[in-house]
Amino acid sequence: MKYTYLGWLVLCVFPLIGHSQERIYRCGNEYTNTVPDAKALGCKLMEGANVTIVQGTRAAASAPMKAASAGETSTGQRVEVSEQKLRDADARKILEAELKKTELRQLELVKDYKQGAPDLRGDEARNPQKYQERVAELKASLARGESDLAGIRRELARMGPTSTSPQAKN
Repeated sequence: MKYTYLGWLVLCVFPLIGHSQERIYRCGNEYTNTVPDAKALGCKLMEGANVTIVQGTRAAASAPMKAASAGETSTGQRVEVSEQKLRDADARKILEAELKKTELRQLELVKDYKQGAPDLRGDEARNPQKYQERVAELKASLARGESDLAGIRRELARMGPTSTSPQAKN
């Protein structure tokens, strides 16, 4: 009985093995297994390789999107020169206010840091590790503050010198 099942298994499997051993030809980016087409197109025989081809999806043909430039609104119209000057003046005011706030915060940190020896707090007298962690945090905050100040100053310098706003002329 074992041999009967084995016989049927062999009869079923051998045709599948023979079918998977067909010759495959490559014609540029295309593959074929028909010999007349392959010879007519001058295709190359692929030896010792199984080829699996997965059809890709094509992107839907949509209208190309036009990126709005900095001087255009969302409707695609150009901004008036006077309106752009007002926007620039507002941006400068915001940056100057941020600079003042950051400078005040930096002065407070410098005052608290006291050149690396800040005052001890109540719980830090018994736990020196907390004191060292707070000193490290203050030092990192000072470095971050200096970095912030430099960035704001760079941005202000990039905007150019202070100009008289259109509202001041009126």
